[in-house]
Amino acid sequence: MRAKILILAALLAALAAQPVLAEPREKASNEPATTLEGRAIYPAETRGNGSLPAPDPFPDQPVGGYSALLDAKGKDNYIAMPDNGYGSKANSSDFILRVDRVRVDYETAKGGSGEVEVLDSVYLRDPDKKIPFPIVDENGSGQRLLTGSDFDPESMRIARDGTWWFGDEFGPFLLHTDATGKVLEAPIPLPGVKAPEDPTRPEQPVNLRSSSGFEGMAISKNGQYLYPSLERALNGDDIRRHYIYEFDIRAGEYTGERWEYRADLPVPPEQEHVIGDMTALDRHRLLVIERDFLQGERAQFEKIFVVDLRKTDSEGFLVKREVVDLLNIRDPDLISLPGRPGDYGLGDPFEFPYVTTESVLPLGGKRLAIVNDNNFGSVGGRNPSLPDYTDFIVVKANDLR
Repeated sequence: MRAKILILAALLAALAAQPVLAEPREKASNEPATTLEGRAIYPAETRGNGSLPAPDPFPDQPVGGYSALLDAKGKDNYIAMPDNGYGSKANSSDFILRVDRVRVDYETAKGGSGEVEVLDSVYLRDPDKKIPFPIVDENGSGQRLLTGSDFDPESMRIARDGTWWFGDEFGPFLLHTDATGKVLEAPIPLPGVKAPEDPTRPEQPVNLRSSSGFEGMAISKNGQYLYPSLERALNGDDIRRHYIYEFDIRAGEYTGERWEYRADLPVPPEQEHVIGDMTALDRHRLLVIERDFLQGERAQFEKIFVVDLRKTDSEGFLVKREVVDLLNIRDPDLISLPGRPGDYGLGDPFEFPYVTTESVLPLGGKRLAIVNDNNFGSVGGRNPSLPDYTDFIVVKANDLR
């Protein structure tokens, strides 16, 4: 314990020497209701194993961070999905869209290496030419592999029949594949909504900002419905209003039902809040990650709420209840230490101050697994001068009930 205290002192001294990029927020004064139980790190420079590197003609690619996390067979085994790779349509044409199976050996108070291993990977592809517009790998590989310039998947769910559904930001589209990653049907657009990157409906005016399409997407416990949600508000609408839509998997169409989620009032007001992820907690309740666009010591708001699709307020917005403050987590066993010189938010209290926290998975009881998308090469979430790593944590949320 004495060694960990000395390491913490050294980290605090290193932080004090870092330049202040913006006015840091005040530390929360309330006692955290959430405790860190486990943590594991995947370094940003990791290139992966299993079936990585990517198949020809594409070069080796990094593992990167994850935008979806699902349960897989085996203790602390997950199905994990990166998004389009490097952050934009323009720079991600050489990033193959894929789904990984990973094993996480969490560091806990009782031990653990704190390491992550990619066991194998599945690449998304369209050999049957279901996609009605040109893709990057139109003829190159023979498999028509999908890249981060074709789609930006930010969420993933597995249907009762074993097929995979992805929520994409570029259309926004729903993308449907089998468990080998083969596209089964044309991408399904959201009626009345069009992002700037959508090539399929030129006659429809754009009414969504870039990189604002489907971010979170839950699936009902009975497997019948998908609940995709827009990351940001529609153009010209109240920036606090986020729509959640209902898609009937068996019918293959949207039902017309939608709910309104109201984000908290940003502080400062120009700091818009977005939905980072959404997943089913039970038959009627969803977990929602809501966060601002700030990171590191400048992050002001990053929380997980519970909403009940049966309960709305007098204005028609879903009633929400806070269950986790990701910027105020107890770490009494100092699991998060040691860190790199300059790392922010380690120790007790622990913080998860990433601008791209995009995955939450209920583990049963009051336990949640959470992981960030490190936006490969990005700096500033954990350290002002070092690339962000992929950060897996397990927390116990006492307010989750």
